[in-house]
Amino acid sequence: MLFYRFRWPVLLMGLCVIGRSVYAADDQKAAQEVLKRIQTSAQNLNYSGTFVYQQASQIRTSKITHFVDQHGELEKLEILDGKPREYIRKGDEVSCYLPESKTIQIEKNVTQEVFPALLTQNASSLPDNYTIKKADLNRVAGLTCQTYLLQPKDAYRYGYRLCAEKQSGLLLRAQTVNAKNDVIEQIAFTELKLNDIDKNKLKPSFQNISRWHIENLTVQSNINSGWIVRSLPAGFRKTKEMKRVIPAPPASAGGKSGASHQVIQMIFSDGLAAISVFIEPDSESRTEGSLQQGAMTIMGKRQGAYWLTVVGEVPVTAIQQVMNSIEFKTK
Repeated sequence: MLFYRFRWPVLLMGLCVIGRSVYAADDQKAAQEVLKRIQTSAQNLNYSGTFVYQQASQIRTSKITHFVDQHGELEKLEILDGKPREYIRKGDEVSCYLPESKTIQIEKNVTQEVFPALLTQNASSLPDNYTIKKADLNRVAGLTCQTYLLQPKDAYRYGYRLCAEKQSGLLLRAQTVNAKNDVIEQIAFTELKLNDIDKNKLKPSFQNISRWHIENLTVQSNINSGWIVRSLPAGFRKTKEMKRVIPAPPASAGGKSGASHQVIQMIFSDGLAAISVFIEPDSESRTEGSLQQGAMTIMGKRQGAYWLTVVGEVPVTAIQQVMNSIEFKTK
């Protein structure tokens, strides 16, 4: 969860029902303020740190540096395991640097959806879908943090344990837990520096990038493709629908390169969990089925001339409900 969702495969009414205690209403309001503070801290503070992301048996280490001034936000994410790559975000534009192919992929209209930010800025409806409780003080990366428990009210989402730095409110650790309260995914800082950040550290680390190939990943935001999901799990709503062009893969030795193609993406969220639906031309080489790793479930199937993929950090029952209700609404 809470990782860059644009690259690889990131809250509302809080109405008081008559008969509820006034203290329950106060608790909901306090919880909303805490979650809002976590999000605004990730946007408004200067910080740099290394964090570890664990999903099932996979572990990835990354470094994030975030800087904000009168010109807006500037953020750099360095992937420290496997193939080297870096993401640099200026406002809502992200550039991905791929040194193996000397390529820079640029995508616009991107929102901040990388740890330590929450998936969305809108925290007001989370109490409708989660019971939110203040828990113990803890310690992460040498800093004292306050733990908050978010327990799901149905079987269509997981629970969360969030630990926010006591002074600033910055999220230091986020754990995803299943119905048995087992941690199935987590992300946490191992070291963190606040405030005194050198802006020059947010430049690309690679040399001679002026000679690299640039790919503009065409994105049309806020489109209405005609595709709909008839039945969503309670609390989920569509937050974005976009169309992007996927570049053709490079030609293999002696072969021809493939063709670029368009992909429709719809994103649904309850404020913490996200479900994405991808719709693209069918490919006979694909096999229908599902895969689960940590909190992430991926399911794919054919529908007419299209290939549908549903990806989400939710239980498989939620993914199945979405997949079974995707349809094209004719005019």
